[in-house]
Amino acid sequence: MSETRSRLRQMLNGPEMIVAPFVYDCLQAKLARREGFKAVYMTGFGTAAARGFPDLGLLTMHEMIDNVRALARAVDIPLICDADTGYGEVINVQRTVREYEDAGAAALHIEDQAWPKRCGFLEGKQVIASEQMQAKVRAAVDARRDPELVIIARTDALAPLGWEEVTRRARAYRDAGADLIFVDGIKTLDDLRNCARLLAGLPLLYNGQLLHPREIAGYGFKLMIHIASLFSIYQRTRDAIVELAHTGMIAGAPGFELLPEITELLGAPDIIAAGRKYET
Repeated sequence: MSETRSRLRQMLNGPEMIVAPFVYDCLQAKLARREGFKAVYMTGFGTAAARGFPDLGLLTMHEMIDNVRALARAVDIPLICDADTGYGEVINVQRTVREYEDAGAAALHIEDQAWPKRCGFLEGKQVIASEQMQAKVRAAVDARRDPELVIIARTDALAPLGWEEVTRRARAYRDAGADLIFVDGIKTLDDLRNCARLLAGLPLLYNGQLLHPREIAGYGFKLMIHIASLFSIYQRTRDAIVELAHTGMIAGAPGFELLPEITELLGAPDIIAAGRKYET
């Protein structure tokens, strides 16, 4: 049984909402851990982007699991992970759950999109039959060997089918055994309010940045994955590269004085100290 999974379960059962920033590499995860976040979210969009692909189902399960393993090794806080559609049907979903579990995930979500999937905020999404997804959720729940592993069911039915179908699916997925329900594609405050009202009583995950986390918690959500960190990383990197390309400099950029902070964050002092034990 994993300590980080048990801790995530305890937090989800507690009174406070958990905020988990999007991360796709270990440096970002370590920064989040240093700044006091109690969990991090491994974004599929960011994991794909870091490998040069759009979020259109182009990464394999093993590429995603490699990132799960790296992130789980890098930080000692719960890691919540995107597992796309589970990479196939029910037996594939079971293997996905076990591979993510072995790699160190504390939670994972699978979605009801048709394959190849796409980012939840892109147009043109299609979803599988609710009954197929219910079977996937049951298979995922049966597959976990650590009962503390959190299984999250995501529905992308909002854009193609509307709120009535979202409500029906969310309740069916919860009945199938999902620990949390994730309605993706919430773009407006009306969407947010509809989600909270129509799914009242269900444990809910919110993906976005429409309101401050305190206000999101007031709507009854148990977990917020904060997408703004992903957009900010891109924007600030883009702006620095553009400035360097156009001017040959990045005004106000730090120099090598930042190196000690980065190496300390990555654990260099402890590694160096450990190596001294074997010096002759």
